[in-house]
Amino acid sequence: MGRAARNVHGKAILYADRETQAMRLAVEETNRRREKQAAYNEENGITPQSIVKSIDTVLSSVFEQDYYGVPEVAEEASPYAGPEELAEEIGRLEREMRQAAEELNFEEAAALRDRIKLLREQLVKS
Repeated sequence: MGRAARNVHGKAILYADRETQAMRLAVEETNRRREKQAAYNEENGITPQSIVKSIDTVLSSVFEQDYYGVPEVAEEASPYAGPEELAEEIGRLEREMRQAAEELNFEEAAALRDRIKLLREQLVKS
């Protein structure tokens, strides 16, 4: 209702079986604000106008929001000597993850889980 009230030709339609006190107060507040704005506009010689944008501007901004450029990053070299060392590291991280979960430190457990997932992907590739 507030956004519609601020538009030059704004109109809000409220649907209800009966007018509630909350609705009545909202309409009164909107009218109070409109009167205050009209007085300010008259004092300062302001004529309210709606903004006008070309359709190209609107469409291009919507189009650009559909895409996100992901920066390219070089893949890190594995610091592990071989698959056995990688499997040991996964086991160590799994123990840490379970310990963190038992201590109700779920953020740390989730971070460890994500790290384990990445390491398992490395293990499959090697």
